[in-house]
Amino acid sequence: MSSKHSGSCLCGAVRFEVEGDFEKFFLCHCEHCRKDTGSAHAANLFSSVARLRWIAGEDKTTLFTLPSTRHSKCFCSVCGSALPTLQMEGQVLVVPAGSLNSEVLLRPDAHLFGSSRANWDKELEKIPML
Repeated sequence: MSSKHSGSCLCGAVRFEVEGDFEKFFLCHCEHCRKDTGSAHAANLFSSVARLRWIAGEDKTTLFTLPSTRHSKCFCSVCGSALPTLQMEGQVLVVPAGSLNSEVLLRPDAHLFGSSRANWDKELEKIPML
């Protein structure tokens, strides 16, 4: 039995379901992922078998591909939240972990592009949690 996840953007204009299992969970520190998340890294789930179904707001999704790269991002045109996208010519579904409303039971498999890590992104576990 495969898993089923629901997700949405911040404003709720876009809602989706993902049916199927995620095979990998990566935290990517490349400069493109840092720019498009505005954070230390992107947290993306990957699957070659899961299927994406838009429940509402598919017409409010925008796909941006950085020229001369394979880097692309799907986002809500209303609030800018990251959304799932098919990549590698439709072979791989990439789902931003934070876009899911359902709980993700996987732990990240690896940090990618660690050499591109922001200089302030070190020993963050030592910072007080308020």
